Amino acid sequence: MFESNFMEFFSHVHPSTPLVVYIPVMGYMFYRAFAIDHLEVGSVAGLFVGGVLSWSFIEYILHRFVFHYQPKSDWGKRFHFILHGVHHDYPNDATRLVMPPGISIPLAIIFYVVFLLILGPHLTPPAFAGMVFGYLCYDMLHYATHHFSMKRGIWLKLKQYHMRHHYGEENTGYGVSSPLWDYVFGTVQERPKHKSS
Repeated sequence: MFESNFMEFFSHVHPSTPLVVYIPVMGYMFYRAFAIDHLEVGSVAGLFVGGVLSWSFIEYILHRFVFHYQPKSDWGKRFHFILHGVHHDYPNDATRLVMPPGISIPLAIIFYVVFLLILGPHLTPPAFAGMVFGYLCYDMLHYATHHFSMKRGIWLKLKQYHMRHHYGEENTGYGVSSPLWDYVFGTVQERPKHKSS
């Protein structure tokens, strides 16, 4: 994808990388919430769930309006291909299914600052932990939908939903970890008329 071996190296990411980077961040956020800010369990749980929901919204917005934006300039087209187009052209490339830390860490810092501005320093840690948890669920589910069997229940439905986004309905089904916001914004996929194999 890159002429530079240096850039090419950093565009490949092992699927466990987000876990290694962000589980300690979640741990520290919980430590802050309980040991430093002395928040009640109920408050932490509520803020955590709010953070998970905020991630699902961010996931939808990024996937629909950033990852599927169609730029006009040559530079824009190249950047878009690097950001998401390569994934649609090579959906089973196992080393390009999770977000590289060079992109996810700056985004995490931006979202942390936004949470600080909205919630303040005492309520941000559990909400941010929830957002990070939502992000990890997204990255792990995204990897799983492309590389695991997922033959039953909700897992099969999520896999089918995402595969239809790749192989037929690219302008619908932007939610990977949940179709919630597709229902809210009218981009939910139509159910197939026949059973797929």
